[in-house]
Amino acid sequence: MKITRFELFQVPPRWLFLKIETDEGYVGWGEPVIEGKAHTVKAAVEELMSQLIGKNPLHIEDHWNMMYRSGFYRGGPILMSAIAGIDQALWDIKGHFHNASIHELMGGACRSKIKTYSWIGGDRPQDLVDEAKKVMDLGFTAVKMNATEELQIVDSFKKVDEVVERIGLLRDTFKYDLDIGLDFHGRVHKPMAKVLIKELEQFNLLFIEEPVLAENLEALKDITKNSSTPIATGERMFSRWDFKQVLQEGFVDIIQPDLSHAGGITETKKIASMAEAYDVALAPHCPLGPIALASCLQVDATCYNAFIQEQSLGIHYNREGQDLLDYLKNPQVFHYEAGFITIPDGPGLGIEMNEAYIREMAQQGHDWKNPIWRHKDGSIAEW
Repeated sequence: MKITRFELFQVPPRWLFLKIETDEGYVGWGEPVIEGKAHTVKAAVEELMSQLIGKNPLHIEDHWNMMYRSGFYRGGPILMSAIAGIDQALWDIKGHFHNASIHELMGGACRSKIKTYSWIGGDRPQDLVDEAKKVMDLGFTAVKMNATEELQIVDSFKKVDEVVERIGLLRDTFKYDLDIGLDFHGRVHKPMAKVLIKELEQFNLLFIEEPVLAENLEALKDITKNSSTPIATGERMFSRWDFKQVLQEGFVDIIQPDLSHAGGITETKKIASMAEAYDVALAPHCPLGPIALASCLQVDATCYNAFIQEQSLGIHYNREGQDLLDYLKNPQVFHYEAGFITIPDGPGLGIEMNEAYIREMAQQGHDWKNPIWRHKDGSIAEW
């Protein structure tokens, strides 16, 4: 069997889909994208795929090593996202070839479903309560939200009090029927992170995500050591080598690699196994599309330390006709119930892409970009 051709589809709201075809009729889908850099990742996929045409798609480990190791410059968000989408598509082909789910090919599932959460937002406390009620009515028992808007490296306690007020109202309203994850989003620097985390410990959060930027690992170590709240990071880490120091030195309690950014199924499975050896939990990052989510769930099924899965249904980036389930022929495959999502068990990724709709929406395309924030003094703020 040989790879014969590939196509890329840039579809709204901010996704990039990859289709790989073979001479025996097997097809695989992947989702190689960095949010806000879809054009750049697309070019990287085209460069890498030129070396795979005519190759056997089943030799996934060899192809991964060729794409990663044959480049003198390696790693980083663009190259690893390109590799990730190709890797997902190759695993999808392999699953269809063997008529088995990817998790069966990786040793079999250790779970049939996994806890999931919904993103909520709102500038005022009551907005958050209303949003939480909506997603709880849909069956979710956990939510994640951003902690703050822009923060200076040292900022006012007024902003700290606003965060405490929002989280406090959620906890008072829902008690422990609702688990709350809080995303600092890399917006918070070490001086304010220490203050915020201390004030928030009273609410017994599920986790705090990216309390500081991933490049400030030395600060992350101190934060984790002095916090009773589980600390999570990893969406801006792209390989097992990026995670090595984090795990060795005990920087975090939860890792969050993204299967469309961190080298795909092949690499993320290895990262997860490394984390298990350090008694660190796995919660894959995934505010993306259906291919990325299906890839995450295949890995979750095989990892003992996986405990919760991010997903994008209804997230504020998505629009009607451009949401998580809209590009699938079998949207029921992502079955949500009592706070859990089922692991797809069909061949490959277990999803059926609606190619006609994908082609239609690719004509519309997108040019999604991260917003640019500034502080009141005119300086650039972390988004």
